[in-house]
Amino acid sequence: MKTQDCVAPDYGYLRPMKRPESATFPVYKKLEEILTDTTEHPDRVIAHTLATCSGYAYSDAATVAMIMARVGLEGNHCRQISQDVDAMFICSHAYLVQSSDGRVVILCYRGTEPMNFINWLTDADVNPETVAVPFADPPVSFQVHGGFYRNVRATRHEVIHALERALEGRSVRAKGKLMPHALEALYITGHSLGAAMAAMMAIMLRTEEAYAPLSRKLRAVYTYGQPMIADPALAKACDADEFLHDNVIRYVFGSDVVPQLPPTVSGPFAHFGQERHCGPGTSAVPVTQPTQQLGNLTGLVAAPLAFLTHQLRLFRNLPFQQSLYDHGPQHYITALTPAGVNSEYGDPG
Repeated sequence: MKTQDCVAPDYGYLRPMKRPESATFPVYKKLEEILTDTTEHPDRVIAHTLATCSGYAYSDAATVAMIMARVGLEGNHCRQISQDVDAMFICSHAYLVQSSDGRVVILCYRGTEPMNFINWLTDADVNPETVAVPFADPPVSFQVHGGFYRNVRATRHEVIHALERALEGRSVRAKGKLMPHALEALYITGHSLGAAMAAMMAIMLRTEEAYAPLSRKLRAVYTYGQPMIADPALAKACDADEFLHDNVIRYVFGSDVVPQLPPTVSGPFAHFGQERHCGPGTSAVPVTQPTQQLGNLTGLVAAPLAFLTHQLRLFRNLPFQQSLYDHGPQHYITALTPAGVNSEYGDPG
C-alpha cells in the first residue's frame, strides 16, 4: 500500500506575477460554500469541479492538490492511497481532497490509463462476483463486475479510515492534525474505471451499517464515462434506493463506448442513477432511456477505429455509434465547463 500526502497552495504567490487579468485563481471564489450548501443535484459548478478532479486523478497527489486549489479549494489537504498488484489485476488509486476548513472531502478514484495494460485487463476481468448487499435483512446476493469490485476493496479500508478522521475533525492526511471543522459534505467521483469504483463505493456506504455515519455526509456521486458495474437485479435495487436513484449522476459524452460496457457476451449488466448526455457545444441534458449494454463485439472494433480516424483530418467527421476518442476525460471537462467560467489553467471561458 502506498500513500502520498500534500497541502495545496492558496495562490497568493501568483498575484504579483504578470499575467492577463482574466487568468485569475481560484476559478470559483466560494467553492467550499457551494459544495457544503448545495442540496439539489446535479449542480453545474459541482459537475465541472468533479470532472476536473477526475481528469487530473491520472496524475499524482501534488498535481491533484494544485489543480483543485486553482478550481477553488485553496490550501486543501490531499492524500493519495494506492495499491498495485499486477497478478491480481489490481490498480487501485484513490485521492481524498479535503477543504482547508475540513468541511468538504472529495473522494476521487483514478480511471483507466489508456497505455496501462493491467488497467485494461482489470476492465476486461468481468467474471461476475457474487456479493451479499444488505439492502434488506437478511442481505440479498447480487452479481457485480469482479475487477471493479476487487479494485474498490484494495484501498477501501485505508480510504474509510481517512474519512473517519475527517468525521472527527482531523486531516485526511496520515498525520491527522486537527481541522477547523469536522466533515459536513462528502462527494465521490471518478472517470472510466474510477467512475465504476465511485459507484461501487457509493453502494457500500449506503448499505453497510458500519458506514452509516459517513453515508449521512454523502451528498452526491458524479461519474464520467462510467461502465456498468452491476447485474440488472442490483441496478434495480439501487434505483429503489432514493439516494442512489437521485444522487448518482452519470455523464456520457458524445458517442463514448465505455458506458455501454461490458458487452452482453460478458453477461447481463445495467446502469442505475441519473444519466446526463453532453457533447461539443451542448449543455448536459437528462435522458429518459439509460444507455444500453453493447449487444455485440463490433462496437469494440469500431471504438478504437473512431479514435484513429479522428487523428486524420480527411476522416475526422465520419459518424461512429461507438467511440473511444469520446471517452477522453478532457472532453468531459470541456463540455461541463459553464459558459464564461475560466479553465483550470486560467484561460477565459
